[in-house]
Amino acid sequence: MSVTTTPTGTPVTAPPTGRPTRARDRHHRGAGRWIVLAVVTVGALLMLVPFAFMLLNAFKPPGQYSTEGPLSWPSEFYTEGLRVYWTQVDFPLKLWNSTVIAGSVAVLAVVVSLLNAYALGIGRVRGRLWIVGLFLLANMLPQESLVYPLYYVAKEVGLYNTRLVVIIIFTVIQSAFGTYLLASVLGTFPRGLLEAAALDGAGTWTVLWRVVLPNVRPTLAVLLVFFFIWTWNEFLIPLVMLIDNQTQTIPVALASLQGDRLMDAPTTNAGALISLVPAIVFFLIFQRTLSRGITVGAEK
Repeated sequence: MSVTTTPTGTPVTAPPTGRPTRARDRHHRGAGRWIVLAVVTVGALLMLVPFAFMLLNAFKPPGQYSTEGPLSWPSEFYTEGLRVYWTQVDFPLKLWNSTVIAGSVAVLAVVVSLLNAYALGIGRVRGRLWIVGLFLLANMLPQESLVYPLYYVAKEVGLYNTRLVVIIIFTVIQSAFGTYLLASVLGTFPRGLLEAAALDGAGTWTVLWRVVLPNVRPTLAVLLVFFFIWTWNEFLIPLVMLIDNQTQTIPVALASLQGDRLMDAPTTNAGALISLVPAIVFFLIFQRTLSRGITVGAEK
């Protein structure tokens, strides 16, 4: 930095030469950062390998798949597998069923989780730690241990083979995780805000909707995205509960393409490709919401 004077004698400081330190650090990373970036890039590419094979074999003729295997490049652009899957499993109906079930579960599970966590984290009910531990234990139970009791109850109440029974089951399962997470977040909620709202005459519901909800909205958005994708990919319970072609979901429809001794690999890959598109579109739409919610949670 240099100092000069004007003709009137006023000192003027010349701007420093060279680039700012932050800009220089951005373009001159250390060796450790480049190594981490290279490892992450390689890991991301390895995760994309199964999807590349699926895309490759979705447009490959069955004869070529049988003779040359899954690693060969398609000799022609084969689209019959897409058509067969679309018509054979009635994909528009399965898409509607999966969307209704996953969307309903995502919304209902978020609402139930918020109400439960509000009572546990802010209401300070008696035995709070035991109840939160019970929700944590419920998340650890394998679905295989729940299938028969759920099947029996669904039969008894007349909800078997309906979308409603799957919505109820997964709302309870997903809200167990959501309650555990939100109860931990609301357990550290600033008491000053609650006391200020109480002094202003706010009731329980007013505190929930006007004070608590705006502060945990990013976390709820993250849970909404997770609940939708998790429910969309569920297979075992829909397979047991939905036996009618009119109520089945996309994962169950994919399983119906595989026979006991025969499997049309191109059609199966084409079906998996089509079935993956709605989940990817949903994730891309809410990607910014997801990243913002995670960032806000990290800052808190």
